[in-house]
Amino acid sequence: MSNHKYIYSFKYDIHNTHLCKLESRQLFNEEEQHKLLFSNSKVDPSISPFIKSRFEILSSSEDYSELLQKIKKANIHIDGFKAEYLVLEGDSTKYPERLKKLKDIGYCIEGDPDYTTPSIIYSVCNYKKTWYFGFLTKHNSDWFKHKKKPCSFSSAINMDIAKTLVSIASKGDKSIRLLDACCGVGTVMLEACISGFDIEGCDIHWRACKSARENLAHYNYTAHVYRSDVKDLDKKYDAAIIDLPYNLYTFSNNTITLNIIKSVTKLTTRLVIVSTSDIETLIKKAGLYVSDSCTVEKKGKKFARNIWICEKL
Repeated sequence: MSNHKYIYSFKYDIHNTHLCKLESRQLFNEEEQHKLLFSNSKVDPSISPFIKSRFEILSSSEDYSELLQKIKKANIHIDGFKAEYLVLEGDSTKYPERLKKLKDIGYCIEGDPDYTTPSIIYSVCNYKKTWYFGFLTKHNSDWFKHKKKPCSFSSAINMDIAKTLVSIASKGDKSIRLLDACCGVGTVMLEACISGFDIEGCDIHWRACKSARENLAHYNYTAHVYRSDVKDLDKKYDAAIIDLPYNLYTFSNNTITLNIIKSVTKLTTRLVIVSTSDIETLIKKAGLYVSDSCTVEKKGKKFARNIWICEKL
């Protein structure tokens, strides 16, 4: 039986395995295993592209009948609830039996249920011969609307990576200030805004800034975009994200890369850097050390990005 407060379930494909595990290490200080994680850390599932749900444990027992007695003793009175069965790794409970257990849970709660727009979701699940009852918070998929943003760029990072960069940089803390140092069309900024993070962006190219502002305005987000070389910014941030130029449409070399990184280190002590080449030597030259990293391959293409979690020495 677990002594943890929460059970997190994950969903990702094989291409995102390393990225999901990197995010898990940054958010929970441990890796999810088999798309499941027990933790005492409370994280909003919707800040991650991979966290499917958060189950807050209220009661548990190895004996199902005992669990029902515990729920009855809790004397829950509430209208507008819904009960859902959460299927976890290794649970072989068949669908008819799951429905029966949901009825059991419903009869233990006093109040009128709401199956379409519930105010609260209670849930039951089984893991390694232990039954759990609790609150279920599911991932909100509203961010999928960003697929239809007005401005896009073929080499821009995809939404999964952008959303993960925000959760990694912030470590799930929505009270901190973030900078997207080379914001491009604002892909990262969109994911930060919809999850409730305070973020600003900058880019040296006017067309990128114009596109980023247009994308933000399209969804009624108010984050500020500076048309500026990052070295000219005079602000402080808790963390920064740098999706470095790829030297495809914008010229870049090691000198430019090093200057960008050095400029951002003057604004913050924590950086999440995205690159298409091995830049660890440049990161060290900028006075940073790499605390974690991973490589992500673009699905269906021979194109990989390195993600570096960097801290000031």
